[in-house]
Amino acid sequence: MECTVSWTGALGTRSGMGFVAETGSGHTLVMDGAPDAAKPENGGLNLAPRPLETVLAGTGGCTAYDVVLILKRGRHDVRGCTVKLSAERAEVDPKVFTRINMHFTVSGKGIPAAAVERAIAMSHDKYCSASVMLAKTADITTSFEVFEV
Repeated sequence: MECTVSWTGALGTRSGMGFVAETGSGHTLVMDGAPDAAKPENGGLNLAPRPLETVLAGTGGCTAYDVVLILKRGRHDVRGCTVKLSAERAEVDPKVFTRINMHFTVSGKGIPAAAVERAIAMSHDKYCSASVMLAKTADITTSFEVFEV
């Protein structure tokens, strides 16, 4: 896996803290820093997600992918899956994630809660590389709801 991240500045001006990531699969992702009123030259313009927000989003995508795939492989009629992540970070540098909660909402026809619980556990414990890595610094908790459609 490869990725190249390039500083873009702000709107091509070489000031600001904008970055573009070009992934090995040929996609791009824009990131920006938070504005810094005390030192504007060190801050971003709030034009895109923060880099650590993309880490959290990627973790959500990784685990949701697993949950849907595991349920489909179990021949469950899954129609929707969302995961809402909320995270806390350390107060001092490096400001790693210290606590993450993942709340899954799964919809479908006749999906047993036990199947969803098992899929989440399998993702969290075995398949989702991102959550396994983040679990080295963060206490990760999960919860879920299942809706019949």
